[in-house]
Amino acid sequence: MMKFKGIMPALVTPLNADESINVPVLEKLMNYLIEGGADGFYVAGATGEGLNLRPNERKVLAENAVRIADHKKPIIIQVASTDFSTAVDLAKHAESVGADAISSTAPIFFKYDEDDVYNYYKALADSVNIPVMIYYSPAANFSISAKFAARMFEIDNITAIKWTSSDYYQMMMLKNLTHGEMNIINGPDEMLLMGLSAGADGGIGTTYNFQLSYIRAVYDAFMSGDMEAANKAQREADNIINALLTSGPTIPATKAVLEAMGFEVGSATFPMKRFTEEQKAKIVANVKAAGWRF
Repeated sequence: MMKFKGIMPALVTPLNADESINVPVLEKLMNYLIEGGADGFYVAGATGEGLNLRPNERKVLAENAVRIADHKKPIIIQVASTDFSTAVDLAKHAESVGADAISSTAPIFFKYDEDDVYNYYKALADSVNIPVMIYYSPAANFSISAKFAARMFEIDNITAIKWTSSDYYQMMMLKNLTHGEMNIINGPDEMLLMGLSAGADGGIGTTYNFQLSYIRAVYDAFMSGDMEAANKAQREADNIINALLTSGPTIPATKAVLEAMGFEVGSATFPMKRFTEEQKAKIVANVKAAGWRF
């Protein structure tokens, strides 16, 4: 069973003005992150604005992410959609272009019980022959307990979960219920060290796009057993994260920082916030004041 581990950016999606994929900038950003030590990429997730992109653009994104990584780093493609047929189509496409895994949130908006969500993941997993990573985010308005996640782990192809929740007791329980076999990846950037301590195999995060070295330091120190250095690195990263979160909505703010780094990633998908140049400069000044350097 393939196990994902290490530090994997939840990749920001560079967009043109018409919300098509800016492939040259995608290549530039991914190569920068690979050179900086990224262990893989989570593509078209919340950070990547997958749910807001047109299906054909999501396919362009998937194809090019796989091509750029060139099998040197694993690519996980998030395929959730408001209609199941599109999710399956995106899953099959991801497999056909060589993605290492697919991922999906639970179905959103309508009220679903555990049997509904189980059936969703079972049908999605049955549609492909590559690993499936559950994307657990409370933002999807469905709570996944350790017991329920362990039940879904019994489905063929479901091998992993992206745990974007601060309930680390449940993460530890899930590790125990699956005898350490389920591949658990921490979601909240600001609590990577807590996730690793609770048994996560790595992290997927938004701010990894622009502060990869800070996050890398947390993971590497933890893996070497130097908890003092890991705590120090997490505090440094958290100062930067807090500065970003208090400057504006996460995705537009992250794109503003990347733009200052020379990556023309474009605006976030409409109707997300559009910052003025003055507002962008203030965001960058805030994260720099919090200790960020690149």
